[in-house]
Amino acid sequence: MTVPPSGSNRAATRTALACAGLAIGMVGLAFASVPLYDAFCKATGYDGTPRQGPALSASAARTDDSMVVHFDTNVAPGLPWKFIPEVSSVEAKLGETKTVFFRVQNTGSTPSAGVATFNVQPGLMGGYFVKIACFCFNEQTLQPGETLDVPVVFYVDPAVRDDSNTAHLSEMTLSYTYFASKNGQPVKATVAKSSSSGTKGDF
Repeated sequence: MTVPPSGSNRAATRTALACAGLAIGMVGLAFASVPLYDAFCKATGYDGTPRQGPALSASAARTDDSMVVHFDTNVAPGLPWKFIPEVSSVEAKLGETKTVFFRVQNTGSTPSAGVATFNVQPGLMGGYFVKIACFCFNEQTLQPGETLDVPVVFYVDPAVRDDSNTAHLSEMTLSYTYFASKNGQPVKATVAKSSSSGTKGDF
């Protein structure tokens, strides 16, 4: 004859099932949070992440006001590349579409792949720096000695002057870092094969 479970056993079983369900839900949320957070940052400019969007009409640009945009380039250890902007900075009229090219070169003796990440400083400017087109997050594979010019097309939203936190700013920095990559994703750094890794340099 089977003894029916006591009330305390049933309560313990329910608690265990609830805890298991909560754990599974938290794991699922953790996986989902990465793309959701990325989408949130791109839409709002949170944490120095540039927004993505279409160009403004010419009439929306403010010819009487501008922002100096500086460009910073880096290469992570493990990737034998050189990486520089065509210019160190530009003065962009607010709302004006600007295109700036960057040059990358594989200085190693074997083919290698890299992917660039980016941010904007000060972080508050992330919501007003709008990328129309960018090479970031696009994996590039370069042969030994190969050089590639890649563009970023952007504008600075005139609404930057309507925000009391950013209205006084006249300069900002767009920073890129190239990482060794595999299947479009950055990979853990390894010992650099070239003295140029992790450094900036001219061609």
